[in-house]
This record gives sequence, structure tokens and C-alpha cells, in this order.
Amino acid sequence: MVKTPSSRILKTGQLSPQFTLIGVDGKTHSMRDSQSTTLLIVFICNHCPYVKARIGDLIDLQSHFDPLELQVLAINSNDPNYNGEGFDNMKRFAVENNFNFPYLFDKTQEIARSFGAVCTPDPFLFDKDRRLVYHGKINDALEPGMTPTERTIEENIKKVLRGEKIQKDFDPSVGCSIKWIENNN
Repeated sequence: MVKTPSSRILKTGQLSPQFTLIGVDGKTHSMRDSQSTTLLIVFICNHCPYVKARIGDLIDLQSHFDPLELQVLAINSNDPNYNGEGFDNMKRFAVENNFNFPYLFDKTQEIARSFGAVCTPDPFLFDKDRRLVYHGKINDALEPGMTPTERTIEENIKKVLRGEKIQKDFDPSVGCSIKWIENNN
């Protein structure tokens, strides 16, 4: 495990990179499919203790908002040959955790690179025009054993829904580094 903070490649106000990826549900998903006012794209994986500690927070987040207000899309860009990763393990991880949002497979790692994602979890929040409004931590529990006291993403979603500006639009997440496919760096 290499503890890695988010890096800022995609800037506030930029349009989301487009993608169409296969989900663990066997369907193809595109960010264009979502009609929600906000779209939260989170790069996660199956084995990372930071993801495991925050996955319940993402599930709760999706359940607290109407689907027309928020759509969470989780993307796994890790090397599928890395221990615990790969499409079959993604399916198992989604079932074990009762995902209530699509879990998508970026097997070429092209999508992670287009976003500048480097760690798991690495969340990106977009408005209705699919422009980046926030990139950073889910909440203030930055280590796996911590309990959150501030719900950063939730508060930022509420601001977007109220038409307010997010003051701190980049607040780095911390997690395991994305496991890049050898000779694909």
C-alpha cells in the first residue's frame, strides 16, 4: 500500500472527460446517461483499506439524495492482475457491500488518466453541466480507523443544489495509489 494524495490535473470549471464503461451489472454506463443535477465520480478499488473504510459513506451518500439530485458512479482503474482486483472481484465487492450505484471497469486505465486520478478513493463532483465543481476528500476521516465528523462531499453537493459556490474546490483525498499496468505508465 502506497499512501497517495489526490493530484490536481482536472481543474474546477472543466468539463468531465467522456466515457462509456462496462459495469458489474453487465450494462454499459456513460456519464451522459445520468440526468442528475450533480454527478459524483469516484475512483475506487476492491482491496484498499481507505476505500473499504469509506465505501459505506458513499453508499449512504447515494441513499440520502434523490437520483435526480445525485448520481454516484464508482470506477475501478486498478491493474486487473493486481491481487484482489479484476472484474470478478469487483462484482464480489459490489455485492458484499450492497452497492446502490454503478461500479464500472476502466480496464485500459484511460479514464483514470483523463481525470488525473491517482489514488483510491479519488472523488470528482460535477454540476448539471458536467463541469468540475469539487475534487477531493469524501469527509474528514482520512485514515481507515477514523470516524468522520465533517461530511465534506455531502455539504458540497447541498451547496451545488442550492446554487452556492464551493469555497474550497480542491481538498485532496488520501488513499492507496492506483495500481498502474506495467508498461502502460
